[in-house]
Amino acid sequence: MTAPAPHAIEGLWLPVRAELDGVEAPVLVLERTEFTLHAGTYAVRFADEHHDRGHYELIAMDSGHARLILTGTHGVNAGRTLPAIYQLVGNRLRICYGLNGVTPGTFSTCLDSACYLVSYRRKV
Repeated sequence: MTAPAPHAIEGLWLPVRAELDGVEAPVLVLERTEFTLHAGTYAVRFADEHHDRGHYELIAMDSGHARLILTGTHGVNAGRTLPAIYQLVGNRLRICYGLNGVTPGTFSTCLDSACYLVSYRRKV
């Protein structure tokens, strides 16, 4: 039996820009962060240490956006479910996470939106 082909979203991703509630993340944070998606699991490493890990599920497009649901099992998001929308174009991945448990409707953030928007480039 042949294993299923990995989804195009899988890989090691490096953030190039991020904002939380309309506030841009510091460059130092971006430079020290890695995000991995592999075989239904995700991991966030910061400064070479696991910061967050869990499982992810891809959901069919809804309202024009591909959806992703992360379920934290270890670290800062353990026990939390984070719905998100994503866009994958070549080696660029954009994800907008709903930190309040609500799926974002757009790729944007503003004050008190509880949204975290990250643009990644593929490393591997």
